[in-house]
Amino acid sequence: MSLLTLDGVSKHFGGIAAVDQVSFQVDRGQVVGFLGPNGAGKSTTMRMITQYIEPDAGSIRLDGVPLDEAGREAKRRIGYLPENNPLYPEMLVSEYLDFVGRLRELQGAARRSAIDEAVAATGLEPVFHRPIGELSKGFRQRVGLASAILHRPDLLILDEPTEGLDPNQRVEIRHLIGHLGRERTVLLSTHVLPEVQFTCSRLLIINRGRIVADGPVDELIARAQGAARIAVEAEGGGVAERLAALPGVAAVETPDASDGRVRVTVIAASGDDLRPRIFDLAKAEHWTLFELHQEAGSLEDLFREPTIQSEP
Repeated sequence: MSLLTLDGVSKHFGGIAAVDQVSFQVDRGQVVGFLGPNGAGKSTTMRMITQYIEPDAGSIRLDGVPLDEAGREAKRRIGYLPENNPLYPEMLVSEYLDFVGRLRELQGAARRSAIDEAVAATGLEPVFHRPIGELSKGFRQRVGLASAILHRPDLLILDEPTEGLDPNQRVEIRHLIGHLGRERTVLLSTHVLPEVQFTCSRLLIINRGRIVADGPVDELIARAQGAARIAVEAEGGGVAERLAALPGVAAVETPDASDGRVRVTVIAASGDDLRPRIFDLAKAEHWTLFELHQEAGSLEDLFREPTIQSEP
C-alpha cells in the first residue's frame, strides 16, 4: 500500500480550478520532485495534503486512511516546510525548536532527544544559541527543516525550500534534503530544475492544475522531445550544409572546424533517431566520421514539452 494517495483531487478559488482532478501515489522511501511553473497548483496541492485547506472533490489518503478521518493523527505523521518558512526572528534557535516541540506534544526527555536529532541532521549546532533574526537565509531554511522533521514524520512536504538562496546555499540545502530523504518519504515542490535532477528519483510535473507527466527522472529525460540532439564530428566537404539538408533535421548548431574536422550539433525535427541517416550520408559523401552520438536530454527539455503541449 502506498504511503500517500491522491485520487481525483480538485480545488477551486473563485470559480477557477487551481487543482483539477489530480491523482498520484507516493510510496515509502521515495524522494519525489513536484515540478511546475508558477501558479500551476503545486502549493495548493501541498496545502491540501497537509490539511491546511480542504479539497473540493476527490480524496487524499495516508496509509489508506482518508485524511478527513485520520485528523490529527495524520498531522502527527506529516512534516511541512511552507514556501514562506514562518519563523520568530526574536527567538533563539534553541527556543524556537523547543516551542515547536511543545506544539508537537513532545514531552521532557523525548523533546530534548528530538531536538538534538533535528539539530544534528540539519547542521544547526553552530547557531543553536543565536537569535533567528541574525541568521543567514540558508541557516533560516535549516531551522525550518529542523522544525519540519522534529517529530520524526513519515512524510516530509517541502515547498520551494531553496527559494531566495544563493548558489552555495542551494547546494547545501540540496545535499541536506538528499540526506533527509534516506530516512523518510519526501515530496519536494520546486521550479529549480537541477534540484530535481540531483535530489529526486521520481518526478511529477503539474501544469494548469493537472498532472502532465509522472515517472522516474532518468526515463522522463530520455523521452523528452529535446533529447533528439546529435553530436557529429566529421572530416569532409560541406558537412554542416549537407547535414542541414538531411530530411528530419530542424537545425544544425555550433559548427566548429579545426584540423580539417567539423563539429556540429544536429537538432532533430521530431524525436526520431537520425543517426542511421547521418551514418549513411557520411558513407555516401566519403566523410571520415569521428563522432556520432545522441546527447542526453535536459530537464529543461522535459519541463517545456508537457507544459507547452498542455496549453489551450
